[in-house]
Amino acid sequence: MPIAAADETRSLPTTYLICAAAWALPGAGHLWLGRRQKGLIFLIALPLMFACGLWLEGRLFPFELTQPLVALAAFADVGVGVPYFVAAATGRGGGRAVAATFEYGNAFLIVAGLLNMLVVLDAFDVAQGRK
Repeated sequence: MPIAAADETRSLPTTYLICAAAWALPGAGHLWLGRRQKGLIFLIALPLMFACGLWLEGRLFPFELTQPLVALAAFADVGVGVPYFVAAATGRGGGRAVAATFEYGNAFLIVAGLLNMLVVLDAFDVAQGRK
């Protein structure tokens, strides 16, 4: 049973901390809220999806505002939180455009970030007592 009752709401600063934790480490927000099963699934599935994207030689897109689609892909990549920064700091995610799996890798990286953004929104709703 979750720690918080369905009708309990948290203060806005606490909710924002939960959302920040949920963004930084996929599943952390749900774990904080006592939703262990969902939290563990997100904690395993989203970083694994991100790692598969790197393994498939996908690219971590740069923030180039002159190219709006590249900037949007970069924003989506960052959505996965800490795994993005770890990959960027260790030199992963350079991508290899001639690899047969390049586009699949890009899709995995982008979708992992976008899914984590949805997980953050779900944690926000749970923290506000909407779910």
